[in-house]
Amino acid sequence: MLPIKNVRRIAAILLGAVLLYGCSRPATLDNIHGRDLTGAEFARTFSLNGTDGARHTLADFRDKIVLVFFGFTQCPDICPTALVRAANVKKLLGKDGQRLQVLFITVDPERDNPPLLGNYVSAFDPSFLGLYGSLEETRQTAKEFKVYYKKIPTGSSYTMDHTALTYLYDTKGRLRIALSHSQSDEDYVQDIRQLLALD
Repeated sequence: MLPIKNVRRIAAILLGAVLLYGCSRPATLDNIHGRDLTGAEFARTFSLNGTDGARHTLADFRDKIVLVFFGFTQCPDICPTALVRAANVKKLLGKDGQRLQVLFITVDPERDNPPLLGNYVSAFDPSFLGLYGSLEETRQTAKEFKVYYKKIPTGSSYTMDHTALTYLYDTKGRLRIALSHSQSDEDYVQDIRQLLALD
């Protein structure tokens, strides 16, 4: 049988661990429009080149709500629609729009060279950042984010089929919400405001 002082010491350590765990757990999300991904073991980070000339990981955007979308510049409808929505969402957020960072990760690095990708994303908003990597880095990033993409031949060229989800991260860099392409600008704004309120 353990001496009483050892029992008390163990109890204090366990209580401290419980309190520490409670403090580090992200707050619960209520009534969100997207899918709650709090605690997900994927889409934790990336290491890619940015159209600003720097190498980036998710940690570079701490203190901001981060919106991540995968696509490609020659996408005929889904990608431009997603970026138009992101620009509208930023405007609807008002002053809080300065706390939103939009990241567009290309799934077509063979054609989306840095100048093309940079011009594409900045046409929607100057603050939007395009991210790209080698074919292998793109594959690894898509795998980490559970994003599907595939080259589809079209005559003498090709297009890309890809997942059309938007990931939202809180200001601590934690994945919190997945929003679908069919959701409205207001759905996005309300979920982002809930993340901002947790800061």
